[in-house]
Amino acid sequence: MSDLSLLLITFAFLVPASMLSVEAALSVSIFEIALGVLARSAFGIQPFPFLKLVAAFAGIALTFLAGAEVDTRLIRTRFKESFLIGIASFLAPFVAIMAYCYGFLNWSWEASEIGAIALSTTSLAVVYAVLVETGLTRHVVGKLTMAGCFVTDFFVSLSLSTLFVRPNTWTLVFLVVSVSLIIGAPRMLPRLFRRYGNRVIEFEAKVLFLLLFLLMVLGEMGNSHAMLPAFVLGLMLAPLFERNQNLQRRMRTICFGFITPFFFFGSGLRISFGAIAASGGPLLTLFAIKIVMKVAGVYPVARRFCSQGAMFLTLLMSTGLTMGTLTATHGLDKGIISDVQFGVLLAAVIVSAIVPTVVAQRWFQSELELVETEAAGPTATRSETVAGTAVLTDGV
Repeated sequence: MSDLSLLLITFAFLVPASMLSVEAALSVSIFEIALGVLARSAFGIQPFPFLKLVAAFAGIALTFLAGAEVDTRLIRTRFKESFLIGIASFLAPFVAIMAYCYGFLNWSWEASEIGAIALSTTSLAVVYAVLVETGLTRHVVGKLTMAGCFVTDFFVSLSLSTLFVRPNTWTLVFLVVSVSLIIGAPRMLPRLFRRYGNRVIEFEAKVLFLLLFLLMVLGEMGNSHAMLPAFVLGLMLAPLFERNQNLQRRMRTICFGFITPFFFFGSGLRISFGAIAASGGPLLTLFAIKIVMKVAGVYPVARRFCSQGAMFLTLLMSTGLTMGTLTATHGLDKGIISDVQFGVLLAAVIVSAIVPTVVAQRWFQSELELVETEAAGPTATRSETVAGTAVLTDGV
């Protein structure tokens, strides 16, 4: 089958995935992965060269956009609380899942590290969508949850970029270029964009993609990973995106309309129903460990800083999707984990994106009625909320 025919089949699945995400009010990424699994199992579709190439870039683009979505002022004003919540959210499940994978599942040490990182994540996309839809972005619980998500995802990026590095002569080049871009881009890009940007040629997107491709190439040559510098670069450019909402919308349109669907659909193409069914026990156990350890680690800290809404915050911090998928995909691409291990991890990641969200909104959202807002101003109207959710559920 030609690549053109495979692209036709791919978009024949991606369009229904978008429709299902709207109807179910869940992240489109979940349905893109699920329909990828269906495409492999029902039609024998396998990842093809073009999809692999675009998917590899999409993973870094997603990481960059995750950093660009961060409210840097929120982090500065809530640093202590966000750091303690975020580090607890990462470390508690990381240690427990690492021990389970290595000690009980007999995975290799590196495979256990991949499993621990993948299931220690928090889904910024899911969290942001829920907070906007429920009008909690101005509340203490909403602010702490968003700030905690950033800290957790930072440690995920840091772990993936450092635990598997195998230094060579190019590693130093990768480090120097990464630091130079992180420091220099926020100073140089605004000038370039003012002169050449805001045109139909989409100059801004081309420059940002050039920088991300540069990080990817140097990261590969240096036996490292571009996730951490891409995330930090996005963080450093977050004020630029905040000032230029039009640029942010255009980048979302380009990435979420064409690039990132290949990443999630391609991840689904790597999973078989048979492998998941045969690994039901470890899958459910991994999911249970993640939830239990997230609650054990996050809830006491959250209770200290917001007495009401602590469990709601904890459950949202227990979600996971994009970063978990990125981590599992990296492990599979590098030969660290097998197809079966990848399927188990990705299935556990998807379940963690859905179950804690449903439980939080169904049984713990009511306790937030007495939580006072921190910022003045009216909460979003229902029309604004729905519009915001439509964008954010497709986000990082």
